[in-house]
Amino acid sequence: MQGAAISFPAPLSVSANPRKLAAARFNPLSLCPSERLRFGDGASLSFSSTSSSGPYLSPIGCSLKQSGWISGPNHGGSEAESDGVVVRATAETPGAAENPKSKGFADTLVLGTLFGLWYLFNIYFNIYNKQVLKAFHYPLTVTLVQFAVGTVLVTLMWTLNLYKRPKISGAQLAAILPLAVVHTLGNLFTNMSLGKVSVSFTHTIKAMEPFFSVVLSAMFLGEFPTIWVVSSLLPVVGGVGLASMTEASFNWAGFWSAMASNLTNQSRNVLSKKFMVKKEESLDNITLFSIITIMSFILTAPAVLFVEGVKFTPSYLQAAGVNVKQIYTLSLLAALCFHAYQQVSYMILQRVSPVTHSVGNCVKRVVVIVTSVLFFRTPVSPINSLGTGIALAGVFLYSRVKGIKPKSKTA
Repeated sequence: MQGAAISFPAPLSVSANPRKLAAARFNPLSLCPSERLRFGDGASLSFSSTSSSGPYLSPIGCSLKQSGWISGPNHGGSEAESDGVVVRATAETPGAAENPKSKGFADTLVLGTLFGLWYLFNIYFNIYNKQVLKAFHYPLTVTLVQFAVGTVLVTLMWTLNLYKRPKISGAQLAAILPLAVVHTLGNLFTNMSLGKVSVSFTHTIKAMEPFFSVVLSAMFLGEFPTIWVVSSLLPVVGGVGLASMTEASFNWAGFWSAMASNLTNQSRNVLSKKFMVKKEESLDNITLFSIITIMSFILTAPAVLFVEGVKFTPSYLQAAGVNVKQIYTLSLLAALCFHAYQQVSYMILQRVSPVTHSVGNCVKRVVVIVTSVLFFRTPVSPINSLGTGIALAGVFLYSRVKGIKPKSKTA
């Protein structure tokens, strides 16, 4: 969903006192993210008035974008998004404008750092998580621990005002509940797969996420793929099949768990479009993820007691011959990395387009597969490597062609 943009032929300035406007400097940090707005390319709109405290910038916003639970991407670099049409307020004095080159370099540096952290947290999450699941064969309990740590982090973030605490209505919670259910199942199935097969094989199977996304969107949203998208899915399916036939750690439990993870994770994306609410009630990505994390913890806790029981106590772990201190430390690190990489992922999504984010996610999967193979010394045959490479190449191709729309027929 793209925001609408309005362009003006020349900068428009409205000032209560023109002489004071030239001397006033605009500080972009004085605005909250939702007030830092922009019109089109190159056109700007500034409003200035005077008060006892000096120049005052009055932001104006209007909403022309249809938005839902998950806010759309921001294509303006480090500037945060609003509901749609946005205005960037600038002072018209030459000295007040920032150097575009230095600002562009700073934005690129920040974005590169975020991508590096995204990959790093994901690598360590998969390594720590696999080590925990190899010693402690209770994936539901492991999933609960990850949601519990995330809930604590979200609570601290809101309590310390590191991020604004949202005001949630009952209608919003009811709409978010299906998202929380499939989010919980998606992470549970991923942990089940990681406990049964190698990290590299789990992520090779998870490369089929685009296939499930296309099928579910066609079934429930009426969004049918183009011929380019269908063509890009062929190497994905073929590559995963080839890798599965030659995987040394293959077993059906791990295979179908990863497949179920694909289904539930992509169902979350479809549900986020189905359960859309009014624009003024929409939530940004980080807030939505925070609420889902808490709800997933609440959903998982009773399931753990009913299915696996209390198995994470020191006495039980000692009786099972597990190093208690080590398993606790690894579980905590895995949970911290799990929450961190998802938070960073949403921060990146606010700065780049969905296509760029999708390409970055494809590269991330390659990095995770390679590092896990090296760390765990996973035996990989040439045919297995070929299948994995074909599947990942298909995912990359999909990320590039999914934005291509068929030419509209003219009368």
